[in-house]
Amino acid sequence: MKQKNGLIPAATRSTKRPKLDRELVDIARYVLRYRPHSRETLQIARLRLNDTLACALDALAYPDCTKLIGPVVPGTIVPNGARVPGTPFELDPVKAAFDIGCLIRWLDFNDTFTAAQGSHPSDNLAGILAVSDYVSRRNRARGGKPLLMRDVLECLIKAYEIQGCIAIENDFNAMGVDHVILTRVTIAAIATKLLGGGEEEIVNAVSNAWIDTSLRVYRQAPNVGWRKSWAAGKANAEGVALALMAVEGEMGYPSVLTAPRWGFYDQFCGGKPFTFQRPCSDYIIRNSMFKFVAAGMHGQSAVECAFRLHPLVKDRLPEIERIEIYSQRALMGIMNKIGPLNNPADRDHSVQYIVAIGLIFGKLEARDFEDERASDPRIDELRARMIVTEDPRFTREFYEPRKRSSANAIQVRFKDGGSTPKVIVEYPVGHPRRKKEAAGVLRTKFEQSLNHRFSPKRIERILRLCDDQAALERTPVDAFVNELVV
Repeated sequence: MKQKNGLIPAATRSTKRPKLDRELVDIARYVLRYRPHSRETLQIARLRLNDTLACALDALAYPDCTKLIGPVVPGTIVPNGARVPGTPFELDPVKAAFDIGCLIRWLDFNDTFTAAQGSHPSDNLAGILAVSDYVSRRNRARGGKPLLMRDVLECLIKAYEIQGCIAIENDFNAMGVDHVILTRVTIAAIATKLLGGGEEEIVNAVSNAWIDTSLRVYRQAPNVGWRKSWAAGKANAEGVALALMAVEGEMGYPSVLTAPRWGFYDQFCGGKPFTFQRPCSDYIIRNSMFKFVAAGMHGQSAVECAFRLHPLVKDRLPEIERIEIYSQRALMGIMNKIGPLNNPADRDHSVQYIVAIGLIFGKLEARDFEDERASDPRIDELRARMIVTEDPRFTREFYEPRKRSSANAIQVRFKDGGSTPKVIVEYPVGHPRRKKEAAGVLRTKFEQSLNHRFSPKRIERILRLCDDQAALERTPVDAFVNELVV
């Protein structure tokens, strides 16, 4: 019998443990059983490793980021701890996962997968590298064998796939849940496997990861702030912590998704279960998009349009009457901003800001989001003249599996009645359809990040190793990480 409020009286509720949610079991079995076999996919994973490390190393130049990394208690060193690339820190794997994740995401420069829920699968490298390094150093100290970089690449492929396959059809933003939950769930699964856990332990860790949800208020105006840049690091750390607990026997929650009223589906999805477009294999890592500028993923093609228009407008900025931007729905809800932009985290997710920089300077760098550049009055003058409109075709093709475009178009109109051509970029440089063009951009990005941190001899060693697929795969993880620490 139900009470008036619809709740079943406590005395009549069944305490029988429910069956495991199928989604939990599917993740665990994929992590344990799938072995990437495509050489091309492993090579793509190597490129994504290189690119993600470049993002992390570049972030070390920003004090707002580096103040967050290092031991919780200054001076603490963890014996056989995980190392943080570009630093001297030797930490427990939970804090190392936070630090590496913070570095990776700080500049919003790592790759993306665009779908119903946009996200950054390469965020997961933080937890993978921290745990793999820790396990390797622990094993050596016990007389065992370290993990190899082949293990890291395989885990990276799986991490992309878990996160991306959930995101393809399920919009967490619409649920009011921040998308870093996908990173937490993914790392909980991968880290548990790396730590020696089996199916039961992975299911337990993943179920706990689904329980933890967070608001995305810090990503949306008027509350945008730095948490946007360290939230993925926090999710990595939480996933690793849950994995460590699971391998020690911590229990899980079998119907965390499907439990009536209190489960994830009833709480956040209106009772509807997740939908999946495809089973997990290696699709996501092959179809994620590299970034060629440090800005929001939905605006990459808009920046490219602005670069192409720069020669036509750079000497006529005062003559501009309006700037028409045509975009997709996903951008409209995240990067379409008017009014003051309060900090770099706000600016890198404003399509108006990044287009203004592109039109004025013909380039966009991470430092262009800092206060010094933002004080240029021409930027806000151009922003005030911009009109952003959704193009239904751009929105439709953004979601189409065979296209997965990320289109934007820009046309500049002048006060004398003239205008520039309407420039359309449907697939930005980092898109899989333009991988040949992207190769040189990625190589330059990686080399420049290394140049900021290491000596020429060390750079030569790192590049030689990272360019050699076979040599990289057979390199012990701790030996690889040692090349990247100072």
